[in-house]
Order: sequence, then structure tokens, then C-alpha cells
Amino acid sequence: MSKAKNPPKQASNESRAVLRMYRSSPQKLNLLAQQIRGLPVERALAELQFSPKRPAKDVRKLLQSAIANAENNHGLDIDSLVVAEAHVGKNLVMKRIRARARGRAARIVKPFSQLTIVLRDTSVEAEAA
Repeated sequence: MSKAKNPPKQASNESRAVLRMYRSSPQKLNLLAQQIRGLPVERALAELQFSPKRPAKDVRKLLQSAIANAENNHGLDIDSLVVAEAHVGKNLVMKRIRARARGRAARIVKPFSQLTIVLRDTSVEAEAA
């Protein structure tokens, strides 16, 4: 039997959720990540709820997953959660070809990306300070 992977290192007052293999370019996903970075979770959910961008719905689901992780797995207070980190990474790129005139071909790139959201409980920091 193989050894289990080590769980990712995170503080006791943090919770995270990762969206992998999301079919959108990192640049477009990063626009949403910038919008919610540093906001309280209620405000971030509201921002995503009314955002006209296509990935906003899936980013909102990811944020709700991170909130559920904070509550159920780490026992953190939902009301004092803040989006501490929201970063986007590149993933797979599917390459396709489109036929062009005179026997030529143009490349079509279909990028995938990955989004990580880390929530931090600010009430724990206030108690520790």
C-alpha cells in the first residue's frame, strides 16, 4: 500500500477550497479573484452574485465550498471569515486546429485554469492579539 499524501499546510484559523481543471483562461478567472480578494465572505458572495462574468457562478460555488469547509472541517465562525487569498494558476491547454485558406492552419488554444481560495477567521486573530 502506498503512503498517503501529506495534507496541505495551513493555519488552524484558515480554510481552503480549490477549483481544478476549470475551462476558462487564467486571465479571465483572475479578474474575479481580484474582485473578492480581501473582502468579508458575505460581501464577496454578493459581488459574485451580481457579476456579469460567466465564471462568477462557479467561483461563487467554490467560495461557498470554502465556507462549508471552514464551518464543518475546521469549526470556524462564518461571520468573521475573510477571503485571505484568491490566486489563479495555469493548468492544461488543449490545442486545436482551424482550417484556413490555401491549405494553412490556425491554432486554437483552449486553456484550463485552477483557482484556490483561502479563507481566514479574523476573530481568532483578534483573540490571539
